[in-house]
Amino acid sequence: MSYYTPSGGLPAQSELLTDRAIVTEAYTVIPKGVLRDIVTSNLPGFTGTRAWILARPIAGFATTFSQLIVEIAPGGGADWPEREEGVEGVLFVTTGQLTLELEGERYVLEAGGYAYIAAGADWAISNEGAELTSFQWIRKAYEPLEGYEVASFVTRDQDVAPREMPGTNGAWATTRFVDPDDLAHDMHVNIVTFQPGGVIPFAETHVMEHGLFVLEGKGVYRLNGDWVEVEAGDFMWLRAFCPQACYAGGPGPFRYLLYKDVNRQVRLTGPDLARAASRWG
Repeated sequence: MSYYTPSGGLPAQSELLTDRAIVTEAYTVIPKGVLRDIVTSNLPGFTGTRAWILARPIAGFATTFSQLIVEIAPGGGADWPEREEGVEGVLFVTTGQLTLELEGERYVLEAGGYAYIAAGADWAISNEGAELTSFQWIRKAYEPLEGYEVASFVTRDQDVAPREMPGTNGAWATTRFVDPDDLAHDMHVNIVTFQPGGVIPFAETHVMEHGLFVLEGKGVYRLNGDWVEVEAGDFMWLRAFCPQACYAGGPGPFRYLLYKDVNRQVRLTGPDLARAASRWG
């Protein structure tokens, strides 16, 4: 399996500046050509590290998660990566080796390695290898549910069998790292795989927000009425209810890492909502 990993750098002065980046009220596309050195951020508490921040909560758009590409040089890392209380996360390694200390256990994650980090977990990460390591980091404020507890775990893409979507003869499959019916989890981070010519055959329109990072291949996405070509390294960011469908372009599989918020009732009360309601009498 292959997973796209950005390398940074800058385009030559002779190159055209036209690219495929687009921001709309319903979706955003950040193509791989945007992932350059000058748009990286440093992260507090990390050494030898830079990050491309792909998504963060924005009022009036998507509000439930953030997504980053984190690159750690040999010898770098963090003893306290998550500094915000109540935040869960998923790490998905695309290249190199990432050493994860999680609740007293030590894991070495290579490409395809996947870790779910429960809110409040004790963890640290480092690059003990000789080459750069890079991973996707998806963060969400965990919404507890009475009667359920969620636990951290570590697995690999290679060890989880994709589940075929009904009636697709294997053209569309999803690698699910948690049981969809487990209400302890309020987010899913899966890998969706389409074989060449495979499609989402209707315009999905739903309450879940999405972050989609293309790991491999190419496809054409239908987003809120627009046809958008995407390829490995591109990121799509979809607000709730953005209509979405796609075709896989070939010649190989089209695969992406998919975030969505799930398994919770819609919240209608709270400080922000109460203030908004008061303005309307």
